[in-house]
Amino acid sequence: MPGFAAHLNFLTGSRDDASDRDPNVLEDWTRAASDFKASGSSKDVHDDIPPDVDETEWDSVVDIYQNGGTFGEHKSPLLSRLLDHPSASSLLEPLNILLSSERPNDAVSEELIEMLGFEAIELVMDVLSDRRTISQETSAYLSRSSSQQTGAAAHGSLDSEAARRRMEETLRANAARPLFSGTAEDMPEVLPHVYTSASMTQGNVLSTFGTKYMLPLGTTRVYQEDYEEVTIPPATAVAPRATERLISVSELDPLAKGSFPGYTSLNRIQSIVYPTAYRSNENMLVCAPTGAGKTDVAMLSILRVLDQHRSTSDSGVPIAGTIKRDDFKVIYVAPMKALASEIVRKLGKRLHWLSIRVAELTGDMQMTKSEIAETQIIVTTPEKWDVVTRKPTGEGELASKVKLLIIDEVHLLNDERGAVIETIVARTLRQVESSQSVIRIVGLSATLPNYIDVSEFLSVNRHTGLFYFDSSFRPVPLEQHFIGVKGKPGSPQSRKNLDKVTYEKVAELVQEGHQVMVFVHARKETVKTAMALKEAAMTEGLLDEFSCEEHPSFQLFRRDISTSRNKEMKELFDNGFGIHHAGMLRSDRNMMERMFEARAIKVLCCTATLAWGVNLPAHAVIIKGTQVYDSAKGAFTDLSVLDVLQVFGRAGRPGLETSGVGYICTTDDKLTHYLDAVTSQNPIESRFIAGLIDALNAEISLGTVATVHDAVQWIGYTYLYVRMRKNPFQYGMAREAVAEDPHLGAKRSQLVLEAAKRLVEARMIAFDRDAGTFTITDLGRIAAKFYIRCTSIEIFNKEFRPKMTEADVLGMLSMSTEFDQIQVRENEVKELEQMMETIPCTVKDGTHTNKGKVNILLQGYISNYRPEDFALVSDQAYAAQNGGRIARALLEIAITRKWANASAVLMGMSKAIEKRLWPFDQPLKQFQLKADIYYNLERFADDYTVGELAAMSAQELGELVRLNERHGTAIRDAAKQFPTVRITYDLRPLGSDVLKIAVKVTRMFNWSSKIHGSVEPFWLWIEDNDSTTILQLSHLVFRQSTTSLDVDFVISIPNGLPPPSVTIRFVSDQWMGAEDEVQIPLDTLVMPTSADSHTTRLDIPYLPLSTLKDPLLQDVYGRQANSFNAVQSQIFWSLVRTRLHSLVCAPAGCGKSLMGQIVCWQTLEDAPSSDAWCLIIVPRRSISTELLAELRPVAKLKAIPVDLLTTDAKLTQPSRKTIRVVTAANLLHMLSNLKHAESHRIFSQLRLVLCENLELLDPAYELCISTLLHATHSLPARYVGLSTSLNDPTDLAAWLDVDPMALHSFRPRDRDQALSVSMHTFTIPQSAALFKAMAKPAHSAIRGSPGEQAIVFVPSRGQCRSIALDLITQCALEMETARGYLPDHILPEQLDPFLSRIQDINLVDFVTRGLGFFYDSLTKSDRVLILEMYAEGIINVLLVPHDSCWTLPVRAATVVVMSTQYVHISRNGEERQLRDYDLEELVKMQGRAVRHHGAGGHFHLFCQAEVKDTFSRFLHDGLPLESKLLETGELRGWYDSQKSQGKIRTTQDAVDALSYTFLARRLQSNPVYYDATSGSRSEVLSRLVDQLNGDA
Repeated sequence: MPGFAAHLNFLTGSRDDASDRDPNVLEDWTRAASDFKASGSSKDVHDDIPPDVDETEWDSVVDIYQNGGTFGEHKSPLLSRLLDHPSASSLLEPLNILLSSERPNDAVSEELIEMLGFEAIELVMDVLSDRRTISQETSAYLSRSSSQQTGAAAHGSLDSEAARRRMEETLRANAARPLFSGTAEDMPEVLPHVYTSASMTQGNVLSTFGTKYMLPLGTTRVYQEDYEEVTIPPATAVAPRATERLISVSELDPLAKGSFPGYTSLNRIQSIVYPTAYRSNENMLVCAPTGAGKTDVAMLSILRVLDQHRSTSDSGVPIAGTIKRDDFKVIYVAPMKALASEIVRKLGKRLHWLSIRVAELTGDMQMTKSEIAETQIIVTTPEKWDVVTRKPTGEGELASKVKLLIIDEVHLLNDERGAVIETIVARTLRQVESSQSVIRIVGLSATLPNYIDVSEFLSVNRHTGLFYFDSSFRPVPLEQHFIGVKGKPGSPQSRKNLDKVTYEKVAELVQEGHQVMVFVHARKETVKTAMALKEAAMTEGLLDEFSCEEHPSFQLFRRDISTSRNKEMKELFDNGFGIHHAGMLRSDRNMMERMFEARAIKVLCCTATLAWGVNLPAHAVIIKGTQVYDSAKGAFTDLSVLDVLQVFGRAGRPGLETSGVGYICTTDDKLTHYLDAVTSQNPIESRFIAGLIDALNAEISLGTVATVHDAVQWIGYTYLYVRMRKNPFQYGMAREAVAEDPHLGAKRSQLVLEAAKRLVEARMIAFDRDAGTFTITDLGRIAAKFYIRCTSIEIFNKEFRPKMTEADVLGMLSMSTEFDQIQVRENEVKELEQMMETIPCTVKDGTHTNKGKVNILLQGYISNYRPEDFALVSDQAYAAQNGGRIARALLEIAITRKWANASAVLMGMSKAIEKRLWPFDQPLKQFQLKADIYYNLERFADDYTVGELAAMSAQELGELVRLNERHGTAIRDAAKQFPTVRITYDLRPLGSDVLKIAVKVTRMFNWSSKIHGSVEPFWLWIEDNDSTTILQLSHLVFRQSTTSLDVDFVISIPNGLPPPSVTIRFVSDQWMGAEDEVQIPLDTLVMPTSADSHTTRLDIPYLPLSTLKDPLLQDVYGRQANSFNAVQSQIFWSLVRTRLHSLVCAPAGCGKSLMGQIVCWQTLEDAPSSDAWCLIIVPRRSISTELLAELRPVAKLKAIPVDLLTTDAKLTQPSRKTIRVVTAANLLHMLSNLKHAESHRIFSQLRLVLCENLELLDPAYELCISTLLHATHSLPARYVGLSTSLNDPTDLAAWLDVDPMALHSFRPRDRDQALSVSMHTFTIPQSAALFKAMAKPAHSAIRGSPGEQAIVFVPSRGQCRSIALDLITQCALEMETARGYLPDHILPEQLDPFLSRIQDINLVDFVTRGLGFFYDSLTKSDRVLILEMYAEGIINVLLVPHDSCWTLPVRAATVVVMSTQYVHISRNGEERQLRDYDLEELVKMQGRAVRHHGAGGHFHLFCQAEVKDTFSRFLHDGLPLESKLLETGELRGWYDSQKSQGKIRTTQDAVDALSYTFLARRLQSNPVYYDATSGSRSEVLSRLVDQLNGDA
């Protein structure tokens, strides 16, 4: 050593240098001691030492180590070196056993290296060379040590030898003691598939804080004047194991063999992983160097999926014909778009023979449903797959079919984008567990140090699925050079040194006869670097060394290159240099690649795109500089490790050379970073915390996380969780935290609560702290859908206003944190200022802020301005790509907030960015017309609307734009294809303060599939008088077959006083300028008057059944209840004990139908004549079936027949007391054929007409009652009407001539039974995504009544199964069981008798999980069986289509209505239109939650946000009831029939007949609804008769 001070400096140097220090420091100390003694300087030191101490033994403290604790004994130098080992005391005995064994040296050498460490390999070699001697010395030493320790212990010796021995033991014990624990850790487990030549297997050689690994053995560090160079030699090859062999392709089965064309055998890595990859479904992590064949490992796992999805067909069928392509999807996640494209090309080519389609899904690319269906392998990026799996439908439906997820370059977990990889893996793992599906995960990675952690994260079994291959497995061994140039980064000196060292290395390699690829990071830099190298070589007089003129094909290549227009490329070629970058012509790039491959170019200066694209290897690669401009960040960033590994992967030419060299030239401050990263010194850590808030919001939006417990569990699937337990310091935790809480429940809860707090503050979620539940808000859902950060939402919350201009919107959009990376550079300001002068909107922030820059770039993009500066071009593309997405998100936010002005402006701005067209631009620019047509249109026809242009002839248009008729034809065709509509409306008041606006939108443009595709989406909304608030809105689509669409908007008219006007606005979702608006004046609107005719429910005692004074009825009905309920008791007297015409309007389930039946029995009982009869009219056949089932048991006991009158029955006078049940349509048919003379005789003994379900009054029902009223107006027939609660029953009661004393109109809330009503609103359009979003709250509603049954109403039969699967998934997520909703007390064997009777085998999987279906198309036996299992409590959840609510005979504690819209399909099947449920249907569904016995019911209504108020109002106040006679042709048919039969001869006859209709009364009360004018009843009906006669 040079001196003591230098040695101290050496010992106390920075931790970063620790890996490079000489490991044999003790030898330096020994030499220093010898020099000290030789100089004679030690004399004075020993003067005071007592004479009884041997002076020679105290030369140095080092002697304590070297002498092994004994004094005066001779030991060989080799034994001393062994004793110097830090773990000598514990290793000596097993070492002696190993050395004294009979095993050969080759067999024990590996174990010796494992014991002593790879750095002691020289010691191992020396020991093995003199094995017998060292074995004997070790045995003798152990014997002496044993006897001395025994003697010392026995006598407590205090002599110098014992003291020194104790000192030695203490020092060694201290040295061996772990830093943080009082106990030594277990030896790391040996894993079967870890192949490495290093001693630090399993990643156990860490620095003090577990953050750094040692550099490989043989690493050298050289300091030059201008730079520092660290050279890492190629890794020593790992010897093949006894069990290894290369697998020949001929051994593979036909499927695999055909997919490895041109291969004779798999390489070593592929052969090792083959049994796991192709013969099992194990999750895998394969860590191997770049170029080692990892893509083929992925291919093997893909082939495994194909093999598992083959039909067992005859041997004659080709393999491609046996693959079930629709049953699976494979997702390959690649980190870069360039790599994704390469993977698509490779896999597509290899699997083409199997007809497997491979497609790329990256960036803004979308895939249609048909494309998804046709594609088996989808290659995507982590971000895109995150977006896709956030969507429950469309692209998101991919996730349900995925069988294999391949994640390439998993080591990017350590990168900024690592959080996304954690997100998608955690989502996949949770999907596997919740849905019990099988998704195999295969991770591919470069060599990384803590591969065990990554395998744990990927749920890989480390003993079967983890494969680690160190850098020695590269196809060509690589020598790596890391050069750190001196000088301040970015300074002229630093750049000069970089140029100098680059030339030195290039020249050195070229002189050795090698080709070199120099990688730079900008297109211009390729030429600049090549020129600089050429000039330097010329200066040094070495230019001839670079020349390739002696190449046999030089002249041929020179002739080829002369055809290029690239001046620099031609100039450089003559001196042996080439250039290559993405900005060159494809032909020039191909030429460069061909010449370099043919060795006609010695130095190729290129960008990293070459490393990712073409496989063009060279002996040496040099990365010149590591600063790369990142347009996503708007700044220069460090070259990614992924790029470095990819470039280094191009070093060495497999099959042609036995070695390769890779240089990376960076600044000295970045040297350690790249050294650590490329050589895998640093364990990769999680970056998930940075993305936790947005990831949590996405999971809550998706419905996979609904509680704090769910979120804590979800974090348990991340790499963050794995690393927090291994390296808690990194994540702000004390080491004790892991010991105290091994599963880190508290830390995970803390992370969740902190993230939830931010989301709540941003109004993205609602968080119930008491219940620990999360609910997504519209803001949160929109942020997840459009990939908007929480920080951006926080800005929008402050800046977003109901009224904004285009400039305001652009200013706010530019504040989004997605643009934070875009920075203003001084050299760009001038061009930005020039751009700002040409753009239309004012930029408040100017050119000196990033917000201003983004704003300018966006406006420039819309205006089709292309910047000259290359960095600005990248920035503009980034701003436009993100700006369009953010504008769409802001549009949805404005719509959910019902902001009319902001929505209209944002609709225009989002289309402006997408179309690159301003709202004031000529709309026909969106068509492919010639430039001169555009120019002349703007010049001469700018004041014409598209509609006006479409109405003109081709000749007129040609003349208008100063062009010819052919140009006019092109303009006319475009104008006729431009989306335009005609909007008409009708006003329909539904009450004194509710107005329905029936809108008809008629398509007025010519459809072109090429231009319009399959659908044209648009928005239609009603906005208030000052265009501030959207009152109602709808998102609709035109199809080619659509001619018109009908939309009903229901708005509130406070206090019955309408506003001056409202506006209907039509806006295309895709076409700029395709807009229309219609103003609806309301100042003359006459609303119907309010009549408060409701009955107050009285608090009276319940009447006992004995009040009936009919023992038989008392006995029958007494089996259900002992008394009447409150409503029944209140109406009993007027209904049962009088003959007054009556009307009972009461909520569903209150027992009014029972009272109607009692009235029938009592009427017949009291009737004096023996042939008296009652007529019960029902609106539907299903109601008559239910009614007959209730009447016949009593009828049998009373011996009174109950007849159902069918279509072919004839209306006659019965011969005895009878009850007749008939549907309204059948009765109208009978009455129409009944002669006037017969009617009096037949109806003379009709004592009662009971009208059931009057809320379902349709034209047939109204006409049959009107005819009956007309026929019986002079007869003693009594009319009793039953209806659900109505908001105004006055006219209905008057129509039936009901006495005010007998009018009982109860509100919906007046029922006896408790019924809670909950309304859940959604803003997602009707789609599978909506039902995915509804699944979680539906499941929560079902679970809200433990032990009780539930009915779930869904829009259609086809959605029953998909919704059932979603509910089962939610159940599995919460309960972690596969039983679903099957009650715990039901054993599997109890199901067998029922399952054996099921005819539709598809029901079995659902029934075994406690779910059933009920709809008409099920076989009758299956319907009965389902109801039987429901009654037995086996089926807990019954799914029912909305139209089956009328036939469903059961009730439940919980009723959930999932959506209030359904798709109506026209008879020809071409028209599909979204319609709302009828209010009567909703009331019927609500009635299924009303139980006559037991606890209260729960009714959950899931609906669109805009209809909530309407439904809430009518469910609370009662249904509106209007006549429907004028809506169909039935009135016309009835009128013509009456005229033809002579029943109506004059206008007065017609007026008299119509005066008995419900319509006659409503025409007076609510004339606007029927487009009538006010007047007396006779006047109104006369006008109606005139209309009927006129239409005839």
